[in-house]
Amino acid sequence: MSLLLTNIGELVTQDDAVGIVHDAAVVVDGERIVWVGPAAAAPAADERIDAAGRAVIPGFVDSHAHLVFAGDRAAEFAARMAGESYTGGGIRTTVAATRSAGDDVLHAGAERLVHEMRRQGTTTVEIKSGYGLSVAEEARSLRIAGRLTAETTFLGAHVVPVEYQDRPDDYVALVAGPMLEAAAPHARWIDVFCERGAFDGDQAREILQAGARAGLGLRIHANQLTAGPGVRIAVELGAASADHCTHLSDADVDALAGSDTVATLLPGAEFSTRSPYPDARRLLDAGVVVALATDCNPGSSYTSSMPFCLALGVREMGLSPAEALWAATAGGARALRRDDLGVIRPGARADLVLLDAPSYLHLAYRPGVPLISTVLHDGVPL
Repeated sequence: MSLLLTNIGELVTQDDAVGIVHDAAVVVDGERIVWVGPAAAAPAADERIDAAGRAVIPGFVDSHAHLVFAGDRAAEFAARMAGESYTGGGIRTTVAATRSAGDDVLHAGAERLVHEMRRQGTTTVEIKSGYGLSVAEEARSLRIAGRLTAETTFLGAHVVPVEYQDRPDDYVALVAGPMLEAAAPHARWIDVFCERGAFDGDQAREILQAGARAGLGLRIHANQLTAGPGVRIAVELGAASADHCTHLSDADVDALAGSDTVATLLPGAEFSTRSPYPDARRLLDAGVVVALATDCNPGSSYTSSMPFCLALGVREMGLSPAEALWAATAGGARALRRDDLGVIRPGARADLVLLDAPSYLHLAYRPGVPLISTVLHDGVPL
């Protein structure tokens, strides 16, 4: 059935930049948007929703999240707040808890987080594996993730598990061989944590190239804790996204600017680890495409809120409110190489968010306030 969403005070259409239509309407038919324009000219539809002057934006596209896990690391967070630094070492704690949990526990936990995201306006989320780190466990994590999203990512190269800590090259061979073979049927993407203490540049390149040969798209955790080769490897291999991008050289920025690789920034991680924020202004001014995502995970960024990350992007990283909204919607879609998400135009998916506010500006202007009134996902009000 068709649906008319009318009496929209401010409609944010997006595309290459934020576009605004006042006194607007949108017509949805099934899972797609079929008409956008002034409310006075809207065609008839089977059903009608009165937005009552609210602002309407595209659904948020969260292109980086780790949702399949068991347990939490609240004590680790408290230790950081008391002065300990973040090294990524706590990942192994979550691996142990995840391996010991049943499928029903893992699915229920991931589903709960997806529902949290939906209530906060996220209509598309990418979900990574990476807390199993064995052939069977990584395939299991991806099967569970696949029940919740089409955007699944194989992250067997998260860290080297304890049983391989003295044989990292053997683990790389496992990830690029039998583990990839088991994971590929359940994944769209492959990712590597390219960082000191995780995987070096040569290891990351080997794993990503194996993933490409298996038909997976490429993503990479790059330059989060230190400067390193991750961003340049992403550009070299044509990765869709280089994520974190906190410690960048001028050469890194130039490489991103001359490529199709999106710089996905994850300010929830910097907030939670008390680390320096990425310089989004520097990236945008150089011509780099920027996305924002939550990095939702139990260790370094246990937030499911894209509005919170948008507000951090404005307050801490030099983004304007318009740039931050674009990065959290159309930018996230670019990072997933999707042209049907993050925009409001005919042919796009009918993922829309009504705000309890007259303008999208309130997302950054009123941080922490629950401004999401109604979410339409695939044309269905949630």
